[in-house]
Amino acid sequence: MFGLLFFVLFTPGVSKFICTSSDLEMSYTFCDSTAHDFMFNLTPCSTMNKPVWKAALTWIPRSDIHFLKIVFNVWYDGAKALLWKELVCSGADDEYSACGTLKGETLVSTFDIKGSRIDFPKGNYNIVVQGFSDDSENNMVICLNFTMIVKQDVF
Repeated sequence: MFGLLFFVLFTPGVSKFICTSSDLEMSYTFCDSTAHDFMFNLTPCSTMNKPVWKAALTWIPRSDIHFLKIVFNVWYDGAKALLWKELVCSGADDEYSACGTLKGETLVSTFDIKGSRIDFPKGNYNIVVQGFSDDSENNMVICLNFTMIVKQDVF
């Protein structure tokens, strides 16, 4: 079973399901109140067998992507569990295809999310993913608030 989500010009404030299965539910909203040209899908929709999730992203950014820092804040059952920052694009010798995308261009990217490294205990997860176009984290270019509900423990 897999989840698939397609949409363009997302309606602000409305939660969109990425997937739902017997052991996992995932959805997200944007953190701001503006509409976005955005598509995201994820397969498989499961935490069982420690999968590697395949993600596909299509996005039309509102600013050039020469520098991109991604910040992940993860809460598990209401308690802060993880803060992780990753420099994706620095403007020099960038390895990711998203780097160099110009404002208004369509960014299309596929990537793996290696869930196999993590055993997700049963519970509710809130994951805020912020993208910044500067190192000081003042100029946010995108912000997503993911909800992940793990319905059963991995044995």
